[in-house]
Amino acid sequence: MGERRCRLGLIQVKCVADPDLNRARTLAGIRQAAERGAQVVCTQELYASQYFCQLEEPGRFASAETIPGPTTERLQAEAEDLGVVIVASLFERRAAGLYYNTAVVIDADGRFLGRYRKVHVPDDPGYREKYYFAPGDLGFRIWRTRFADLGVLICWDQWFPEAARLTALQGAEVLFYPSAIGWLPQEKAAHGQIQLEAWETIQRSHAVANGCYVAAVNRVGFEDPQGTGGIEFWGRSFVAGTSGEILARASVIEEETLLADIDRDKIDQTRVDWPFLRDRRIDAYQGLDRPYLDT
Repeated sequence: MGERRCRLGLIQVKCVADPDLNRARTLAGIRQAAERGAQVVCTQELYASQYFCQLEEPGRFASAETIPGPTTERLQAEAEDLGVVIVASLFERRAAGLYYNTAVVIDADGRFLGRYRKVHVPDDPGYREKYYFAPGDLGFRIWRTRFADLGVLICWDQWFPEAARLTALQGAEVLFYPSAIGWLPQEKAAHGQIQLEAWETIQRSHAVANGCYVAAVNRVGFEDPQGTGGIEFWGRSFVAGTSGEILARASVIEEETLLADIDRDKIDQTRVDWPFLRDRRIDAYQGLDRPYLDT
């Protein structure tokens, strides 16, 4: 594979109650992706556990971990051994009473490059994340890894064009979105297809608007860890090209190690053909820093 080409690996897994098993299965997926030529590999959101934010439960904070810590050390060893970049999503304990939904970036030589803390934190039925996570305080940023310049945003962040734009403007060639999203059973019949299509469309639109690649990594399977009705995660992890085209898409119901080849030179080609960055009118965008423009 040429210097400007890169193979992405997305690890879509069904999570179970045992965190050690979840970690082991995800590590196996990372190794499988590397064996198949992946150079940058990304996990789904909070891959070590079932999605516990369906309900507010104080005991869940005990599963949070420091960064750096045992998990990041293990991932650093794997990255160095396999020669791959790893993007992984963790439940971070910063201090007593202060926790974040965090993604870490590890380079292909095992170096810990840094972390992104989820900026947009939802509070919706089945997604009670504000109880667990403080809003991210590190802003939007990119990492220049061995194989690609990448940005990381997390799940709810994927609905906000400002987050994608600010990350892309720093030079991100790929926007990674570790996710945990699916259907509430009571809503699926009436709204399920619309919700799924909206989720994919908004992220593909970030690829179009910014002329970069987008990689969305979702979990799969049904989870009801607290007996509240559960969520049917819809899988469908995907990679979108620089014009929003789907390069690869995973199953709705099965675990999968999804691979997609990208050509970083296409970013410049696309931005020449569709010069959205050239034609931005930053002088006309006053008000974007306000919650609403009253008239």
